[in-house]
Amino acid sequence: MNIPRVLNRKNRILLKELTKTDFKLRYQGSVLGYLWALLRPLMMFAILYIVFAKLLKIGNDIPHYSVYLLCGITMWSFFTECTSQGIQAIVNRGDLLRKISFPKYIVVVSATLTAVINMLINVVVIIIFAFINGVDFSLSWLLAIPAIFELYILSLGIAFLLGSINVKYRDVTSIWDVLMQALFYAVPIIYPLSLVAETSVKAAKIILLNPIAQAIQDIRYNFITHETITAWNYITSPVVVVPIILTILTLIAGSMVFRKRSKFFAEEV
Repeated sequence: MNIPRVLNRKNRILLKELTKTDFKLRYQGSVLGYLWALLRPLMMFAILYIVFAKLLKIGNDIPHYSVYLLCGITMWSFFTECTSQGIQAIVNRGDLLRKISFPKYIVVVSATLTAVINMLINVVVIIIFAFINGVDFSLSWLLAIPAIFELYILSLGIAFLLGSINVKYRDVTSIWDVLMQALFYAVPIIYPLSLVAETSVKAAKIILLNPIAQAIQDIRYNFITHETITAWNYITSPVVVVPIILTILTLIAGSMVFRKRSKFFAEEV
């Protein structure tokens, strides 16, 4: 990839405009408009908190569990939106691709950046909840940024990989939606990983090798409570770097497949 060409002013302007357009179109025609960026994760949080925290009494041993849960849901929603919008980006922008010649990756990146905007809005809500729940402000909050970036890189790699395949095989979107439903329960979003560790240490370590789980646990550790189990304080062997390696490989593989397939997008979309 030609880096100067990727970062030139023309491409940056196009990326900015497409991102703004994607964000506006996402909520066009709805009564509440941009408020849905906040309401979706908050409504999901409210339902899960009532069911799992109040009725099933899960998470009583986790400090600030309500913020812990909201943080997990927000980051999961971010990953879900990034990947789903990224996968459909090329197909959704088919008319534009046929009319104008420009680097195709911009379409995917702009779709994922819309998810980044939504996530940043929700992070403000998490911070407010954190202060209300008595979470102490700490400079360790800044250490959550690399984990969020890792989650974005993973999402972008998946979007490049599956998005390029989805242009020809539209079943990819449906398959990914089903897979995401299964992944939601395979990642410790609604339940603390400590519950799994009490039953099986091996199972807890396997879960932490999932880059999604590793990133979300790192964010919770740095942002909410150091009692959170993370790959770095739970896995002592060199395999602790597996999630990072998987994230990098996903981005590399996705970029390579996307670059190879992009020359056919205008014909297949």
